Amino acid sequence: MCLAVPGRVLDIEERDGTRMATVDFGGVVKEVCLEYLPDLQVGEYAIVHVGFALQRLDEESAKQTLELFAELGMLQEEFGDPWEMAAAEAGVDSLEEVRNQ
Repeated sequence: MCLAVPGRVLDIEERDGTRMATVDFGGVVKEVCLEYLPDLQVGEYAIVHVGFALQRLDEESAKQTLELFAELGMLQEEFGDPWEMAAAEAGVDSLEEVRNQ
């Protein structure tokens, strides 16, 4: 599933003519394109979908949404390690266990 997830802008830089930001999604940090929100500033929150900041969001709404996603396990689903998730679905405790078989 691909969610639109709120995140807080940590820093902004220009890369090859494109405005990019480092964004924190409740502990997971990713690079995000800011071309759709050219006036977004460090410390502000935005809803991000497939690597693009799409809409500014107030801090309270962002935090409530991140808490709800975390409770539902949706942040892990969205940002978790796909290899670890596949191992868990297969009933294996860790990838190391698979390698040692």
